[in-house]
Amino acid sequence: MTNPADPCPKSAVSHGVGMAGLVGLGLWTLVARHYGMNGPNAGFAAVAACGLPMVLWSLLVDKVHRRASTGIDWTAPARPWRAVLDVSIVKIAGLWATWLAIAVFYCIARWYWSGDYRLSMNVLMGAAPWLLAASVPYVIWLDRRLIEPRDASHAFGQWVIGGAAGAPDKAEVAHHARAWAVKGFFLAFMLSIVPGNFASVVDLRIEEAFGHPVALASFLIAVMFMIDVCMATVGYMLTMKPLDSHIRTANPLLAGWVAALICYPPFVLMGNGGPIDYHAGGAEWDVWTRGHEALQWLLGGWLVLLTAIYAWATVAFGLRFSNLTHRGILTHGPYRWTRHPAYLSKNLFWWFSALPFLSLSGSLTDVVRNCALLGVTNAVYYWRAKTEEAHLGADPEYRAYSDWMERNGAVPRFFAWIAGRKAVGLAQPAE
Repeated sequence: MTNPADPCPKSAVSHGVGMAGLVGLGLWTLVARHYGMNGPNAGFAAVAACGLPMVLWSLLVDKVHRRASTGIDWTAPARPWRAVLDVSIVKIAGLWATWLAIAVFYCIARWYWSGDYRLSMNVLMGAAPWLLAASVPYVIWLDRRLIEPRDASHAFGQWVIGGAAGAPDKAEVAHHARAWAVKGFFLAFMLSIVPGNFASVVDLRIEEAFGHPVALASFLIAVMFMIDVCMATVGYMLTMKPLDSHIRTANPLLAGWVAALICYPPFVLMGNGGPIDYHAGGAEWDVWTRGHEALQWLLGGWLVLLTAIYAWATVAFGLRFSNLTHRGILTHGPYRWTRHPAYLSKNLFWWFSALPFLSLSGSLTDVVRNCALLGVTNAVYYWRAKTEEAHLGADPEYRAYSDWMERNGAVPRFFAWIAGRKAVGLAQPAE
């Protein structure tokens, strides 16, 4: 229990945003299952089905567009479009140059043109003409209402155009480049895995799922991963100031980028045959629990719970999910228990699903190797968590949340108890 005299700092996102998206996604999934719609278009429609309700909730209920953090003043009369045209042209030039750079990167990186990634490229190529056309009126419309339209996008445009547009702020240029590098890299990945995750839920027969604890656990876990993937994809797509979901800062720490990228293809080190693959000679939990139905119910239920916490951590972001970025501080949902609920639940899931201390080969070498490599994987995520804390620590709101978590968070207090340290959460806040 938290101390009522020490309330948790307010979250940048309300509970309602994620719940609205969850309802929309659930309804579309039921429709898709009923009509057998399991193709890529149905998967991308699922992204829209959870994204649209979240946008509507954010605007109509939470009224996020009126927050000061958007940088928009809706009470002041909009500037004449001629007054902002010069600034807008510079920003459009920078935006188009950014998209061109991302497109060139996609062309150079061969992995984007095979497997599931090829679908991402087709989607992005189809969307490109529409985005180019819409960007012109959108930038001009937004610049008429921004308190300061000369932002990071403008600085990058200055850098692209050169001396004629004025000297750019190099820090803002770097911020723009990092933010779009995050979006370009991760959005392509998310789009590539949406159809498969959605189809896995649509295709599975309910009667088979309820016929056995392993099948039921597998179905529910697939549902949780589908929720996570669809919600996260919405987050990467809707980085917009009018929704207050824009990127405040992207992680400037090289260590943060290295720690994150080695967890994703094509750089992933934990995949099959990778340097820290912890599955050699092993098997998943369903193999080891075969013939022990009570144990299957127990372990399967635990894995479902861990996956549910992982998905809940993504749902809590609403429109703002993204790796390596600061888009507002979350303090609600599972973020009231720990700063990193997704990492904690994910790493626990791997231990209980892979059971690396058991080996089909009977080899002690495999057992030691798998346990050690999963420990290294855990250390990578600990490293990611620390680089994220170092990045977000520049924001006083995050420092306030982090201090509150040390005093009141269930997980930090549990580890403090394990370590024999004083439970700081019992201390009263200063008057």
